Amino acid sequence: MTQAAKLLYTGKTHTSGGRQDGISRSSDGRLDVKLSPPGGAGIGTNPEQLFAAGWSACFEGAMEMAARKRKIVLPRNSAIDAEIDLLLDEGTYALSARLNVSLPGLDREIARGIVDEAHQTCPYSKAVRGNIDVTVALI
Repeated sequence: MTQAAKLLYTGKTHTSGGRQDGISRSSDGRLDVKLSPPGGAGIGTNPEQLFAAGWSACFEGAMEMAARKRKIVLPRNSAIDAEIDLLLDEGTYALSARLNVSLPGLDREIARGIVDEAHQTCPYSKAVRGNIDVTVALI
């Protein structure tokens, strides 16, 4: 990050208990979730679901910016299905991801350009670039 970078927002959470019957709360009280292991019997969500929700929401915002630059309005029924895989490989945990993007009604070439630009500018995409396997598909 450059010295000229301007801080826009800091999300703050407090988590205790981890994946096993934990809780996570934001400093402003807007987020208050129970945590449980993925695929387990617990009643809470898990970090992979939270990451998928955050990334897909951020990616949608990046697509809106890319569309605006092209003087295009995204379809009202545009959507992103994000899938985050928790992997175990030789005793080490890792993630992989798929973003399945739907932009119904847009010309496929224009939609692909918007998706590609969003993947270059979305902060979540930037954060994972080169660190995990990611597939971004236009469906």
